Amino acid sequence: MRISSLRRLAEQILILVLCASLGGAQTAIRIDEAPASRFSRITRPYQPRSVPPINLANTTRIGALTRNGNLYLTSHDVVALALENNIDIEVQRYGPLLAREVLRRAQGGGALRSVGAGVAAGPTSVSLSGVSINTNGAPSSSGGSGVSSGGGIVTQLGPSVPSFDPTISGLIDFAHSTSPQSNTILTGTTALITGTRALQASYSQTWDIGLTAQLTYASNRIHVNSNFFALNPYTSGDIDLQVTQNLLNGFGKAVNTRNIRVQKNNLKVTDLQFKQQVITTVSAILNLYWDLVSFDEEVKSRQQALDTADQLLKNNRQQVQIGTLAEIEVTRAQSQLYSARQDLLIAQTNLMQQETILKNALSRSGVASSDLADVHIVPLDSITIPEREDTRALPELVSIAMANRVELEQARINLDSNHLNLAGVRSSLKPSLQAFAELTNNGLAGMASAAAAGQPGVSYFDGGYGNLLEEIFRRNFPNYSAGVSLNIPLRNRAAQSDYVTSQLEIRQNQLNLQKQVNQIRVDVQNAVIGLQQARARYVAAKEARVLSQETFDGDKKKYELGAGTSYQVVQDQRDLASAQSSEVQAMANYTHARIQFDQALGVTMDANQISIAEAIAGKVSAQPTPPPAVKP
Repeated sequence: MRISSLRRLAEQILILVLCASLGGAQTAIRIDEAPASRFSRITRPYQPRSVPPINLANTTRIGALTRNGNLYLTSHDVVALALENNIDIEVQRYGPLLAREVLRRAQGGGALRSVGAGVAAGPTSVSLSGVSINTNGAPSSSGGSGVSSGGGIVTQLGPSVPSFDPTISGLIDFAHSTSPQSNTILTGTTALITGTRALQASYSQTWDIGLTAQLTYASNRIHVNSNFFALNPYTSGDIDLQVTQNLLNGFGKAVNTRNIRVQKNNLKVTDLQFKQQVITTVSAILNLYWDLVSFDEEVKSRQQALDTADQLLKNNRQQVQIGTLAEIEVTRAQSQLYSARQDLLIAQTNLMQQETILKNALSRSGVASSDLADVHIVPLDSITIPEREDTRALPELVSIAMANRVELEQARINLDSNHLNLAGVRSSLKPSLQAFAELTNNGLAGMASAAAAGQPGVSYFDGGYGNLLEEIFRRNFPNYSAGVSLNIPLRNRAAQSDYVTSQLEIRQNQLNLQKQVNQIRVDVQNAVIGLQQARARYVAAKEARVLSQETFDGDKKKYELGAGTSYQVVQDQRDLASAQSSEVQAMANYTHARIQFDQALGVTMDANQISIAEAIAGKVSAQPTPPPAVKP
């Protein structure tokens, strides 16, 4: 078994253990059993279980990161807050519980239900220059299709799956009837009055091989107002066993337990879907955060340009006053000042809007939360570009992606579910052939009347209810029957169509699986190219900013010495501001390319040290980053 397979198996076991522990813990996401009572073992199957209300309270991490109206965040804090408070992830935490309830339904013989919600797309920045994330959480270029909410096949074709829950039924009936008699010789009365007390109890069960059995006990006590009956009152009864076995259509575990096995696959898909939601949300949140960092840098850059423009305007006014500069230079400086002020307002607007989007994504109650409404986010990270990139060969990177991409594993599991359902559809092609057998033991007992005198054998039935039971269990009056029942549908077009249709769908799914494999290779290659291009763009933007800074400093110095013009300084200042903005955007694009690269490889959780156990629990053990000390 490959290491990747062992790792996935370990993750699934960890998820099941964690979900089981969460089910009994005092957490909002759980299913509460009915209160225990003296007869709980008997009444529990018939009492409703309950699910606690949703929890809209944020974790204490937000308060720990807030100081003096500022929320100080690092990228690690952003990821932790998303895992604890993001609503999209919280919605997916109900998925495993929903899937296990559908499995419980399937184990009882019920049809599968489509439950849960698909992977939700993450929030996007106010700037559209970054990488957008689709509903799969993969780069928008992937072109993959999302996982259905149920994660598998919910349409049930083929023979109906029997109920595997045993059934006990009972009947007690009291009756009184009066019948006028046209021949009094037979009954000795003009009105025959009959009192009846009937009792019936049965137990039935179906097994996964297609065997059904029903055991029934019935007794009927009758009392009449006629003296012509040898036994009056009398009780008749029997115990009856009926067995039916499907021999063709509906035979075998593969047919009758297919829903159970499909739903067990859906459990795995649900766990993978939760992981996909974590990847999607974390990637989107990181894109938001690094865009916020770039917007913050943009504000600082625009503020610097505004300060420079303001200083230039002051210098020009002084020189105009002493007569060394023309009045038109003041106008140029004022134009540059207003342009710089407008650029600053745009940058500040982007920053505030980005804060709102990020706060909404990190809170269960959104920006209406009292601890976030008026808080200003202060990013503590700065965008850094590593000296070198991942130098692994492309085939190795593709192999990593093939072993880690969640949607590929989902497609394989769903394809296996298609094959499991095909067994039921194939069974429908066969005629319905059933073997049946019935065994009945009869009994009769009652009180001998005067009419019984001289009738041979009546004394054998003389007795009470105990005599009736003795006759039944001694099998004094047995009945036997056995046979087969054959039902052959002529032409059988519906079943043939269903079987071929299912095969065609499987072939389509196999092609779609190969399409996903091909697309993953494209995603990895494009992610590598995107990362390389983002680095190259950053290097070029950095060099352009350095040259613009040198040009501005040189022309400004010449201007101060009287050898340059104010117009040239204004142009250099605009070029420098544009170069600084391009550098900041190039740095932000690099972070997007890095996030996309991790998604393409399927290593987003590993790259951000995310534990699947903590993601399911909604509680991150890492301590919040201490906010920086505020100077008095």
